[in-house]
Amino acid sequence: MLYKQNDYKRLVNEQGSVEEVGRSAFRRDYGRLLHSPAFRRLQGKTQLFPGHESDFFRNRLTHSLEVAQVAKGIASQINDSEPTFQKDPIDTDLVEFAALAHDLGHPPFGHNGEAALDDCMKEFGGFEGNAQTLRLLAAVEKKVLKDARGRENGDYCGIAPNGEDLRAGLNLTYRGLAAVLKYDKEIPVKRKKAAKLCKGYYETESDLVQKMKQHVGTPPRGFQFKTVECQIMDLADDIAYSTYDLEDAMKAGFSHPLGIRARLLADTDLIARVHRKVQSVVSDASEKEVFRVLNGLLDFGSVGYESGGAALEAMTQLNQSMLIASQGYLRASFTSSLIKKFLAGISVQVPSKGKEAFAKVSLGRGTLLEIESLKHLNYELMIMSPRLKVVEYRGYELVQTIFEALDSKTGYLLLPEDYRLMYERSQSVVSRKRLICDFIAGMTDRYAVEFYGRLKESGESFFKPI
Repeated sequence: MLYKQNDYKRLVNEQGSVEEVGRSAFRRDYGRLLHSPAFRRLQGKTQLFPGHESDFFRNRLTHSLEVAQVAKGIASQINDSEPTFQKDPIDTDLVEFAALAHDLGHPPFGHNGEAALDDCMKEFGGFEGNAQTLRLLAAVEKKVLKDARGRENGDYCGIAPNGEDLRAGLNLTYRGLAAVLKYDKEIPVKRKKAAKLCKGYYETESDLVQKMKQHVGTPPRGFQFKTVECQIMDLADDIAYSTYDLEDAMKAGFSHPLGIRARLLADTDLIARVHRKVQSVVSDASEKEVFRVLNGLLDFGSVGYESGGAALEAMTQLNQSMLIASQGYLRASFTSSLIKKFLAGISVQVPSKGKEAFAKVSLGRGTLLEIESLKHLNYELMIMSPRLKVVEYRGYELVQTIFEALDSKTGYLLLPEDYRLMYERSQSVVSRKRLICDFIAGMTDRYAVEFYGRLKESGESFFKPI
């Protein structure tokens, strides 16, 4: 069976709590996530362009909603086409949950905020967005405590007076938590200063991961510990990211299809950089093949109004290309055609009976090459552009400065009351630094700027709560 009784168990057995009629354990996970502060804060975290520039651009929240829709579509497609899942379908609530949760752990200012926190935590367990997502769901979010004894005395702190961590986060099912575990690798507690970002889970969650594996099961030989829901979420994220970041870039006036194709022809170093990154996933891809794939994806000749295609064809290619970038109908048609094309390339490999939880969801080589090429092209053209690098540079310095201030001798006094009490009860340097890291990672971009202003500038209200 795809789901076993163990899959529905939670971190903590909540006293007096029963599953409601008509609402599954996974639907309950979904509801707890949807109503959590961490999910709401995604609206204040940048996806590609800062939100204050335009209300058109996606933020982490709207991106997550789109990933969830694509993920549910993939799951439904598999349930309809694969005989194994026709009899025992993939739970679409669980798939949507994983997709909505996948970016929760990302700190303010995206990858540069992530790099700043990782540099601050290199000798204390590191920082990584996916690892933080798991930690946030299983510990940081304030929903359930593992031990309710303290409540009798009015003590609701997540850390007991003896330093024991009592937090259970949103108290989700083990299968729900497994659905966000993208990288089955423990991040080393100590790494060299020059070490690159390490993807995985923190040492603080190592026991939890082992319990997850006990409940969910062991994958068959040749399969990694990555549940089918997690794989679907991961694919949906790549599809949405590679396509919709391009749409936002066109709306922002950064470029248009023909302009990008011209860059590919003129800038040989650009295609070489994209090729190197694509090769990490599609090892046998050649540079010429990557160029050919991108040139084909950006061929807009077939895009147009149903009743106006002939008129558009009569225009110059440049006009057509600029129209796609500037006109909402054409831009939507362009991106929709890419999404439809990518979804058609998905296949599933079902392992032996009883191991369906680890069914391998994958893309055909051609589709994988297209998505990876477009994803890395977006990164090189947009994320690495001078205009966005200026924003990222400021984000790194700002996050690092906040961490250093809070980590100073009396810096914990700057923390909100609940965090300050947990800090005072923490028994080790590592746990205290992790607490500071948790606090900063939960900040929105605007709140981080505001907090920095309180530390280094003037003008912030004394009466506004921290």
